[in-house]
Amino acid sequence: MAPRRMAVSALVAGLVLGACSSEPALPPGTMGFVEGFLGGVVADEPRAALVGRDILSAGGTAADAATAMYMTMAVTLPSRAGLGGGGVCLVFDALDGKVQALDFTATASAGASPTMGRPTAIPANPRGFFALQAHLGRLQWAEVVAPAEQLARFGHPVSRAFAGDLAAIGPALLADDGTRAMYGSASGALVQEGETIKAIDLAATLGLIRARGVGPLYFGPYANSLVEAVQKVGGTLTIEDLRSFTPVWRDTVRVEIGDDVAHFAPPPAAASTQAGVMFAMLMENGGFDGADQEGQARLLAEVAQRSFADRETWLGVGAKGAQATKDLTMSSRIEAVLSGMRPDQHTPVASLSVKPRNRHESPSATTFSAVDPLGNAVTCAVTMNAGFGAGLVAPGTGMLLAAAPDSGGRGPIGLSVMLVVNENSKEFHFAAGASGGEVAPTALAGVAARVLLDEQGLEAAVAAPRVHLSGDPDVTYHEPGLNAGAVAALLSAGHRTQATPVIGQVNAISCSGGLPVAPESCSMAADPRGQGLAAGSMR
Repeated sequence: MAPRRMAVSALVAGLVLGACSSEPALPPGTMGFVEGFLGGVVADEPRAALVGRDILSAGGTAADAATAMYMTMAVTLPSRAGLGGGGVCLVFDALDGKVQALDFTATASAGASPTMGRPTAIPANPRGFFALQAHLGRLQWAEVVAPAEQLARFGHPVSRAFAGDLAAIGPALLADDGTRAMYGSASGALVQEGETIKAIDLAATLGLIRARGVGPLYFGPYANSLVEAVQKVGGTLTIEDLRSFTPVWRDTVRVEIGDDVAHFAPPPAAASTQAGVMFAMLMENGGFDGADQEGQARLLAEVAQRSFADRETWLGVGAKGAQATKDLTMSSRIEAVLSGMRPDQHTPVASLSVKPRNRHESPSATTFSAVDPLGNAVTCAVTMNAGFGAGLVAPGTGMLLAAAPDSGGRGPIGLSVMLVVNENSKEFHFAAGASGGEVAPTALAGVAARVLLDEQGLEAAVAAPRVHLSGDPDVTYHEPGLNAGAVAALLSAGHRTQATPVIGQVNAISCSGGLPVAPESCSMAADPRGQGLAAGSMR
C-alpha cells in the first residue's frame, strides 16, 4: 500500500467506533465500516448519490465517492455524464491543505472538422476519474467501478432526471440505431421514467475498466477496436487521439474570504472562472451582506452583466493555462471592473467599453460533490458538450460519444465549480457546482454569496429565487418566486425584466464550522429545481 493510502487508512480507522462494541469490526471496503459521521454527497441523479454515500460508509474518501458517483451516472445519466465526455474537478487534500483543479475536458479529435455532420470528442472522463481516484482514493479501483457495472448489467429504473433528458431530445434518439437500441422501448417509443433498462455492451466496457483500469481504452487492441467503432458510425477518433490524451492538474483561480480561500477552476471551464470574478466583485462591493431581497437582486444583476462583459477580455486567451487567469480576481483589477457601477441604477450595455456576447452555452452538464470525515473534498462538473453528445453510440461498447467542442457554447465553457477551505488549518468549508449553461456562473455566485457572505442556511440559499443578466440581451431574468418588491426595485433601477421558470441548478455541501473539526455543522443540498439527491451525514 502506498504511504499516502496507509496514512488515510490509519486516520479513517481512528474514526470507527466499532472497538467500543462487542461485535467484530467490519473490514474496510464494507458498507458500515465507518460509524458516526460519514461525510456527505450530492448529485443530480439520486442513484449516483446513494452509491456515493455507500462508498463513504465503506471507508472510501471523497475521491472514491466522486469517482463511484461519476461511473454510476455514466450508466444512469449518460446524456450528461457518458464515458465519451469530459469535465473538471476541484480537489482538496486535507493532509496538505491544498486545492488543485483537475482538467479532463473532452477536446476535439485531430480529425474533426466543423464541416462534418457530427464530429466527436476524445473520451476523457475515464482517464480523468482514474487520475482523481489514484491521487486521493483509498479503496481499490474495482470497488468504485463495480456498482456502475452491476447497474448496467442487471438493469436500473430510469430516473426522473434521465427521463427528462430523453424527452428533451425525443425523436433524434430513435433515428440512430445505437441510441434506439439502448433507449427505445418495445413499443418503439423512448423508455419512460421508472422503466428498467439494461446496457450489456456498456457493462462489458465497465467490466474491462474495473478489471484492468482505463489503460485498454487508450492503448492496445481494445483502443483500436474503439477507434474502428467510432469511425464506423461517422464519428471522428484516431488511435493517436487516445494515446496523446492526458488529464492535467492546474492551479486554481483564488478569492480570499478572510482566513478562507475560495477556489475556482481556470479555463477552459470558463463559467467557474467567471463565478470567481463575480464572487470577488460581490466581496469588493460589500453591499450583499445584510441587504434585503430587493438590494441583493439589483446587485447580483449588475455584477452579472459586468462579469459577462469582462469575460470577453480573457476568454480564449491562454485558455489552456493558468497564467492568463491567475490575476483576474486581484483586488485592483476587480475595482476597475466595478468602476462606475451603481446597483440602484442599471448600466446600459451600450455604455460598456467591452460588450458582453451571448455564446449560447450548452446547458447540458451535471455536477456532484463529496466530502469525507477527514475533510477531503471533491466537486466536479462533467458534460457531453451537448445533450447526449453527438447522439452516436460506438457499436459493441455501449459508449455514448461526446460532441466535439466548437467556438461557440458547445463544450466546457459552462462548467462551474467552487470549493472553499482554510489552507492554514486544513479545514473544508464549502463545495458547490452549477449547471445550466450561460446562467451557471450567476447561479453559483448567488448561492455562494448567500451562504458565505450573508450567512444564510444552505437549503434556503439554494432554494432562494434567482436573477440573471448577461447583457446580451439586455434583459434581467428572474424566477417566479422573486417577490414583487424585488421586481419593482429592478424596474425602478432601469432594468427590463422577464420571468423564467429556472435559472440554473446548484448542488452544494456546507460545513460552516469546518471539517474535520465540526461535522455537526455540515449540511448538503440538492437543488429543488432538479431531481437530484443529497445524502450522508450520520449513520
